[in-house]
Amino acid sequence: QINLSVIRQYVDYLVSEQNVKNVFVNGTTGEGLSLSTQERKQLAEEWVCQGKDKLDHVIIHVGALSLTESQELARHAAAIGASGIAVIAPFFFKPTNKDELIAFLQKVASEAPAVPFYYYHIPPLTGLKIRVEELLDGIKEWIPTFQGVKFSDTDLLDLAQCINKNEREQFAFLYGVDEQLLSALAIGANGAVGSTYNYLGRKTNLMLQAFVKPDLALARKYQFLTGEFLNFVIKLGFGVAQTKAVMTFVSGIPMGPPRLPLVDASEEFIVKAKAKLDSIVWPDGD
Repeated sequence: QINLSVIRQYVDYLVSEQNVKNVFVNGTTGEGLSLSTQERKQLAEEWVCQGKDKLDHVIIHVGALSLTESQELARHAAAIGASGIAVIAPFFFKPTNKDELIAFLQKVASEAPAVPFYYYHIPPLTGLKIRVEELLDGIKEWIPTFQGVKFSDTDLLDLAQCINKNEREQFAFLYGVDEQLLSALAIGANGAVGSTYNYLGRKTNLMLQAFVKPDLALARKYQFLTGEFLNFVIKLGFGVAQTKAVMTFVSGIPMGPPRLPLVDASEEFIVKAKAKLDSIVWPDGD
């Protein structure tokens, strides 16, 4: 079951310990698509409420397989004052081309006409092969509130073409593959949404500062160390359940088990992942 009582503590932890002031709610790591509509609304309300005067942006993922459900969630997000909404592509009955996908997204975005809209691109989970570069061509005509993309794919050529062709629009390109963030920054990504930032947010912010400076050697050091940890845990089997376990032992906040069909992380995973994370020596001396 969802546990609303820890969200206040969670917000405070992100802000004070990780220097993270923007959240993406009901996405992949939050198991948004495994939750009921009512649960998703409750979580959205609690994050907006607890984030008031503490968080800069609370973006609510409102994508669903059902168009009417997605529209209902979009209306709700607008009503509670969300900073933005995001929508994943439908992945059972899939759109077969850009026009079909835009038609679906437009129907959702139009239910929250004053709220910035983001497309959540995650082909490894949706199986959708429509390139974002193609999707963005003239998208503002269909979706005036279109703000940007949560780009969770390793296709950096597609991302580069998006940024190259749409710089004048000032779209936000938020990269979602944490172990490749520095590569995405180098070609112009201007933000990130990812699960590791729950517990490595401060380190990632230091990497961002180094990149802007620019001190690329230092930025690479942070990216390589994040990659070293992820490479280790991926070999053990790393998914949403394991992410919850890592966040629990790093933050001390009980993230709980996942919902079936996902199963909880093993004790062996927790012991090995904690030992690996503790062994990493970061450039800031931590």
